[in-house]
Amino acid sequence: MAFYQPHAGYGGGGQPPAGYGGGGQPPGLRRRRPAARGYGGGGQPPNMVSQQQLWDIFQRIDRDRSGAINSTELQSALSNGSWAPFNPDTVRLMMCMFDVNQMGEKGTIDFNEFQQLWRYITDWQNTFRRYDRDNSGSIDTKELSVALASFGYRLSEGFCSLLVRKFDRQGRGTVLFDDFIQACVMLQTLTAGFAQYDTHRNGWMTISYEAFLCMVFNIAINK
Repeated sequence: MAFYQPHAGYGGGGQPPAGYGGGGQPPGLRRRRPAARGYGGGGQPPNMVSQQQLWDIFQRIDRDRSGAINSTELQSALSNGSWAPFNPDTVRLMMCMFDVNQMGEKGTIDFNEFQQLWRYITDWQNTFRRYDRDNSGSIDTKELSVALASFGYRLSEGFCSLLVRKFDRQGRGTVLFDDFIQACVMLQTLTAGFAQYDTHRNGWMTISYEAFLCMVFNIAINK
């Protein structure tokens, strides 16, 4: 079972901090609340699966029948549109975001958390498909620049090129679906950290060396 399936539509989030640009944002870091009805701006995407279908998928992924999914099981069920394994860093990132039920084993997600994770990945799939305009299964610098601009980021083409080089695991000058998630989440995390010190919301901040280190290490630890 692979999560990666083409479909259309996009349910964006709120607004970025003032001074960074206008427009919407990608799904981002916010965890989804369980929702049986409604999706994004109204209605459901055509391939939204039922709770029973999700339960069947969950059981297939839960190979050890523990009642929870670990990162290894989740990675094996994800596809990034290539023959390469799904980025383990992206898997761990999402596991940390959705492993909020302290009743189970740490580092695993139960069925309720899995439902939220499924919707989160679906949002990212929609976003990725929207900006992969040549349907290549990956996003190049130009496509990434368009995507980030639509999210509200005012970033140079040089920075977008740097971002692609950073997250291009294939060495082809493009970013796959799983690396796209990680790049966008990291960018949003860094932006949120920057915004705490940008008191005038003008895209500039004054920060001490130690405060800068604390911000960077907090982001690295919470990644």
